[in-house]
Amino acid sequence: MLTGQGRTTMNVIYNSENYCVFQYLGRNMRNMYELVDKRSARGAFFQDEVAARFMSSMRTAVAEEPSVEHIDEFLGGYGELATVPVVQH
Repeated sequence: MLTGQGRTTMNVIYNSENYCVFQYLGRNMRNMYELVDKRSARGAFFQDEVAARFMSSMRTAVAEEPSVEHIDEFLGGYGELATVPVVQH
């Protein structure tokens, strides 16, 4: 998915026992986010407008209650979108 996009940077913007959120930045691509549900070993990618709405919602959730429990509960709402199997090397 990220091949041929030029240089890409990956930042971990959230990491808990249950979820991880990555931000991908590249010179030839727009912001993209990946949500990984560690319990199910599945993930979801968000790009363009969907990525912007996801991050806006996540910022709101953090502003409401910055606890791991609250953020994990928020991310759990995206669980049904996490359909891509995560492959570990």
